[in-house]
Amino acid sequence: MEKPIEIRTPEGTVDGLLIQPETEGRWPGVLYLTDIFGVRDASRGMASRLAAEGYAVLLPNIFYRTGKPPIFNFPFKMGDDRFVSRLNEIRGPLTPDAMERDLSEYVDFLAKQPSVSGKAFGAVGFCFSGQLALRAAAVRSGQIGAVASFHGGGLYTDAPTSPHLVLPRVKAHLYFGHATEDHAMPQEAIGKFDRALAAWGGNYESEVYDAHHGWTVPDNPSYNEPQAERAYKKLTDLLRSTLKSN
Repeated sequence: MEKPIEIRTPEGTVDGLLIQPETEGRWPGVLYLTDIFGVRDASRGMASRLAAEGYAVLLPNIFYRTGKPPIFNFPFKMGDDRFVSRLNEIRGPLTPDAMERDLSEYVDFLAKQPSVSGKAFGAVGFCFSGQLALRAAAVRSGQIGAVASFHGGGLYTDAPTSPHLVLPRVKAHLYFGHATEDHAMPQEAIGKFDRALAAWGGNYESEVYDAHHGWTVPDNPSYNEPQAERAYKKLTDLLRSTLKSN
């Protein structure tokens, strides 16, 4: 069951969907953060599939400052000038501080829903939003109990705003699924990120799939169904053990 939602923030109104099972009840809440292409049929289908497992899933338009879906409303070829220009346009407003403000709003919205149960929520990110899922666990460490990131980009960089630097603030169970060949998270960065996770000392798993960047998303050219199904099982196992066992 899909319900259009609006979340009013000081910086604008977030549009999106709250998706939950058709039967009446109260369900653990999950924040579902899209890849760089935003809310569309593919992401709605993925979020709906998870909701059918027994979750209230919030699918926000994380690029609300730039516009409503479709985020890419023109024909493009990945890497061409128009595509890169649009990428910069939608990513630009999402500074680390802006991300954390937004994520707090999303968690607060979930917590207020009558269909949401429990005090622990999950956060799932793909591609660009892998870091958002991790940051959600930092900004709301007392509420986010599980985080999963699939082919998350830029999780470890040399910049002072690198996502891995929020780890000391995180208490959630973490899962990271990387790709074998990923310009957004190359093998060297994965190795450094794994060492940062080990030094953090929390509950985590990090592994590399025999797949390319974007392999979990059905409308991505690199979609790999067997590996996507393995990733989906990892996600549902994590959420079940973390959110439904409490």
